[in-house]
Amino acid sequence: MEQNKIVCVNCPLGCRITIQSKDGKIASIGGNACPKGIKYAQEESVNPLRILTTTVKVIDGELPLVSIKTEKAIPKKLLSEAMIEIAKIEVNAPVKIGQVIKDNLIGTGVSLLATREVKKVNSKSLL
Repeated sequence: MEQNKIVCVNCPLGCRITIQSKDGKIASIGGNACPKGIKYAQEESVNPLRILTTTVKVIDGELPLVSIKTEKAIPKKLLSEAMIEIAKIEVNAPVKIGQVIKDNLIGTGVSLLATREVKKVNSKSLL
């Protein structure tokens, strides 16, 4: 029997959950203080998901980069592929909070959203 330990992040308690599996199937889950821990452990064992946060380059912006995140969690196994795609992205200023930077990131159906505002550089102030 294989044993895996994780920390549940669904609430502030941070329960230390033990997952026992046999032949790739969950045999038992313990250590959770609430039902959310069981669901989290099951999902984490089968298909772990993560919100991806990073930055992309801004052209003509007051800042060189804008922070972005996926609107929903994507499979953990796709994070590297997503980062390769994101590294190719450049966005023109101005950028608004919540602006869709890219739709359907690597075929996941999940959009990338800006998490801050970046104003356009005032070209007159550069003279």
